[in-house]
Amino acid sequence: MVSLGGRHSRVTREIRVTDGDGPVRVFRLSDLADDSSEVSRQSVLVRYDQFAPANAFVRPRAVTYDRARVPAGAGIAVTRKATEKSTTVELEVHGLPKNRTYGAHVHTEPCGARPDDSGPHYQHVKDPVQPSTDPRYANPRNEVWLDFTTDAKGRGRAASHHDWTFRKGEAMSVVLHERRTSTEPGHAGQAGARLACFTVPMNGR
Repeated sequence: MVSLGGRHSRVTREIRVTDGDGPVRVFRLSDLADDSSEVSRQSVLVRYDQFAPANAFVRPRAVTYDRARVPAGAGIAVTRKATEKSTTVELEVHGLPKNRTYGAHVHTEPCGARPDDSGPHYQHVKDPVQPSTDPRYANPRNEVWLDFTTDAKGRGRAASHHDWTFRKGEAMSVVLHERRTSTEPGHAGQAGARLACFTVPMNGR
């Protein structure tokens, strides 16, 4: 759908996702464009999946390590919008326990059978000391933090915008953690156990 008005036009695109007999989920992506056709220079990636146990016969893209706090069958959608100079990451989840706060971050490696397989947080400027707990590096401006609290129906969402882009091949997953992310020195960036992981190759533009 395109509506014209003045020097801007709003372009809305719909992506419809279904799991066979399941309900259709619709994701709407809206971009505000001026006469220079900014939309044509924006790269949009959308991934949606449902969590499955880590010991599944076929390794799922969305894997849960704690089925009490991230049940099998819960859904996750990640949208990454990138221009030459900026990145926005949006997270949506459903089917989780209600009224619960989770930490969530972009990590450097794909999901694996073990929670630690996804590597550390992606950092725009890398902390020379790892694991990184220094708030000069482990902060929501230098990393992608997507903490959220679920509503009474177990749904949650978050978004993070940055004036930089991902390095190719260095941002490969989104990990859900057991609690909100700390900002305290010595604990900055920590959010407890890794409950679940979703493989999403961000890759920059």
